[in-house]
Amino acid sequence: MTLLREIKESVLHLLFPHVCTGCGSDLLSKDSALCMRCVEAMPETQFELHAGNPAEKTFWGRLPVAAASAQFYFTKESLMQHLMHQLKYKGNKELGIQLGRIMGEQLKNSGRFPVDALIPLPLFPAKERRRGYNQATVLCHGMAETMHVPVLNTVITRPQHTETQTKKGRIERWKNMEGKFVLTDKAAIENKHILLVDDVVTTGATLEACGNELLQAENVRLSIATLCIASS
Repeated sequence: MTLLREIKESVLHLLFPHVCTGCGSDLLSKDSALCMRCVEAMPETQFELHAGNPAEKTFWGRLPVAAASAQFYFTKESLMQHLMHQLKYKGNKELGIQLGRIMGEQLKNSGRFPVDALIPLPLFPAKERRRGYNQATVLCHGMAETMHVPVLNTVITRPQHTETQTKKGRIERWKNMEGKFVLTDKAAIENKHILLVDDVVTTGATLEACGNELLQAENVRLSIATLCIASS
């Protein structure tokens, strides 16, 4: 049976090669979307280890966060841009799960994020239907595997469509997001330390708007984690 299984797996690999999302190498494990060389090449920030890091400073004077972190630096024409594109626009949920596991492991090991639940930043429903999923939710499911906390993806909604933030400055982004989130289940997060998760932080306007709405619940501690940080 073992020989037959090996033959079957070899044939499947020839027909449907399992290769690294980052570089195309086939030297990776069956349950991985990235080879070890690409994992090691991703530019880690190590923000999770340090209070007052650049991700936290993004929210100073704007949003009371217990802690904040971004796992990797995002730059244009880089490995991280390629991986972000694969996650958001190419349906690569396997990649998102693996990246979420990496985030969760690092946050857990830092000791600075003793959270009770993960909350993915919601997408506008029509946008999520077109994409087929919310990339922040995919990251959360990977994080939950290593952090061992639940994912609460119905606590807050985004009923209003917003224009793309890509070419807007900080003030424009903040105005674009004002009042766009609705907290639908306060009881689910009362008296909890929650971690709001998204794929990237630039100016922090979207996370700020969502975080302020989450803080309408009683006795909530809010922390924030993103996959990447980009320059504004």
